[in-house]
Amino acid sequence: MNEKFFSLPEEKQLAIINGGYRVFSRNSYKKSPVSEIAAEAGISKSLLFHYFSNKKELYLFLIKNAADTTYKSLHEFGCNESEDIFEIMHRGLKAKVSLMKKYPDLTFFTIKAYYETDPEICDDIQKIIGKVASFDANAKFLKINSDKFIEGIDLKMMYMDMYLASEGYLWEKSHQGSFNADEVEKDFEKMIEFWKKIYLRKE
Repeated sequence: MNEKFFSLPEEKQLAIINGGYRVFSRNSYKKSPVSEIAAEAGISKSLLFHYFSNKKELYLFLIKNAADTTYKSLHEFGCNESEDIFEIMHRGLKAKVSLMKKYPDLTFFTIKAYYETDPEICDDIQKIIGKVASFDANAKFLKINSDKFIEGIDLKMMYMDMYLASEGYLWEKSHQGSFNADEVEKDFEKMIEFWKKIYLRKE
């Protein structure tokens, strides 16, 4: 990646990253003007191209940054240190809310990117984040113990139910134009308690 970008002060890097997340999360890749991203970042379009040679390079940088930043946050909140899927989800929630406070549009950008269909960019996106929602890719990481759940539960269906409900909630929030991180946290905590009542064995 362009070393000129990483030589910038962290505050300026953050402004460019958040500007990119904001614009790309509200438009398709094709319909996201670089001039608008530059304006959000408080710099000129020509200066933005000084750091990134074209829109595709910027977009792929943002995708990689989103993936790396999210993974780092999940690790910091200990999401791989429990065998309780609901505790993992709760820690993941804390990690996501923490990210939202620093990168308000990161989650919405990632959701938008996952469903991007532009042939110029979609193959590259899938190479980076295409397996994020896969049960098979995450089952070992999650260490799901079926003994705690109601008899006959389909763990894959349960996982996808919770995953899609979570993403649907965030997608809805992204179309409201604004959100409150603390409100998001409270809503997710209610969802987790609801899933516990549905899926766990009664003691």
